[in-house]
Amino acid sequence: MSDTDYSQETLETGRLLFARPFEFVKGCVRIDDLPPADRVEIAFAGRSNVGKSSLLNALCGTSSLARTSNTPGRTQELNIFESQSAPLRIVDMPGYGFAKAPEPKVKAWTRLIHQYLTGRPTLRRVYVLIDARHGPKANDLSVMNELDQSAVSYQVILTKADKPSARDLEAAMVATRKAIAKRPAAHPELLPTSSQKGLGLAELRAEISLLLE
Repeated sequence: MSDTDYSQETLETGRLLFARPFEFVKGCVRIDDLPPADRVEIAFAGRSNVGKSSLLNALCGTSSLARTSNTPGRTQELNIFESQSAPLRIVDMPGYGFAKAPEPKVKAWTRLIHQYLTGRPTLRRVYVLIDARHGPKANDLSVMNELDQSAVSYQVILTKADKPSARDLEAAMVATRKAIAKRPAAHPELLPTSSQKGLGLAELRAEISLLLE
C-alpha cells in the first residue's frame, strides 16, 4: 500500500537493520542532555495518542522498547534509543496537542521540541505520525509548517491504517497527500502502517535504511 515499490535488497537491508536490538539510552528534558551528535538521527513526532510508542515497538520487534499508554501526554521527554551495531539513533518526541499535564510543563515540552527540530545537525528525517482515521489536523499542519521553515526533511506516516474501511483510508490518504503536496521539506510519499497487523513496517524499515547510505 506504500506509494513506493522497494527492491527486495532494500527491504532485506531494512529488515536486518531492525533485526539488531535497539536499546533505551536516556530521556532528555533539556537540549544539553542529548548525546553527542555522532550518528544519523531520526525522530518520531505526532499528536498525543496517535500510536507512536506502539509503532516504535512494532518497528523494532519488541513490546517493551517504548512505553505505551492510553493516557495522552505520557511521553514527556526526548527518549533516545540506539542500535548497538548500526550508526542510527531514534528519538521519540513528546506528543503534541492534548495532554493531561500542567500548562507550564506542556510549554516546556513544546520549547524542547522546537529547539531539537531546529538545531540538531545530525537529524536526517522526522517521521510525522497522523491517525489514518482522522487525517491531518491543525496541529499536524503547524508542525509541518515549522519543519518546512527550518528545512528539516520529514515524511508522513499514517498510523492505525487497519482501523478505517478501505474507502475511508483512501480518503485520508488523498487528504494527506493534498496537505503535503506543495510543502518544500515534505517527502512526497506516504507510509500507511498498522502496529497490530504489521502493515507497512517492512517499507518503513527500508525507508530508514536508505538514510544510512
